[in-house]
Amino acid sequence: MVINVKKSCCLRIGPKNDFSSDAILTSNGVAIPWVNELRYVGIFIVQSRNFKCSLTNAKRSFYRSANAIFGSVGRIAPEEATLQLISSKCVPVLIYGLEACRLLKSDLSSLHFIINRFFMKLFRTSSIDVV
Repeated sequence: MVINVKKSCCLRIGPKNDFSSDAILTSNGVAIPWVNELRYVGIFIVQSRNFKCSLTNAKRSFYRSANAIFGSVGRIAPEEATLQLISSKCVPVLIYGLEACRLLKSDLSSLHFIINRFFMKLFRTSSIDVV
């Protein structure tokens, strides 16, 4: 079986995750690179002591899709329509693959912050109490 080296990489998870090791060579003599973060089925897994996922790209994709909706609909559409668009198009982008990851308290607060900021922008307020 031929290994596609352009799409393959190595990542170490565990107590000795920061040790540098020798390159793994294929039967053709091509080295598979070691990385600190990899993408597998749309989830970004990072090198750490325990299994950990990165939410940075999911948050970036949420902001990109939400801003695209705000850019095209603007303030013309009613809040209900905008809310429906965001919940059907943008929230799945944000929560995709979360059940595969163990979320820390900081990850949860980061996700809450994103949703709260969206509501602040939608309802044109800077107070979380209004939201």
